[in-house]
Amino acid sequence: MDDHGESAALVAGLSGALTDFGHRLMARVYYADTDFSGVVYHARYLEFLERGRSDYLRLTGVHHTELLDGKHGERIVWVVRRMEIDFRSPARMDDILTIDTRTDDISGARIFMGQQLKRGGDVLVEARVEAAIVGESGRPKRFPKEWIAAFMPRAS
Repeated sequence: MDDHGESAALVAGLSGALTDFGHRLMARVYYADTDFSGVVYHARYLEFLERGRSDYLRLTGVHHTELLDGKHGERIVWVVRRMEIDFRSPARMDDILTIDTRTDDISGARIFMGQQLKRGGDVLVEARVEAAIVGESGRPKRFPKEWIAAFMPRAS
């Protein structure tokens, strides 16, 4: 059965979009994201933020599956080294959230990212993330030069 291009359109929006500052992803809060009171459980915010970072990688051409397959000479993984989170206001069931991710700096094997989770114009959560690239041995790997241009913001 022909879907008249609907599947392609749905998949295109699934990963959000690259922006002048980095990446933007929309997400809905589901019942499973909340505690007994209908408020997002604090650990679920980590999952929303992770989706934002993962889709940012995907749209810049860095795919987790290719890294695990050793496309860059050896198997490489991303690890979160440090994260600071400021919880400002709760998200609730059925809210539509915007997850904005930007790259602040890249140094050696590390990338420093800023993220905001918003409902409309209200910032609910703000995070600062330091991630690193490590090889199979668990030792840090330098950030590939070809990735730097893809991850650094196009406008200030």
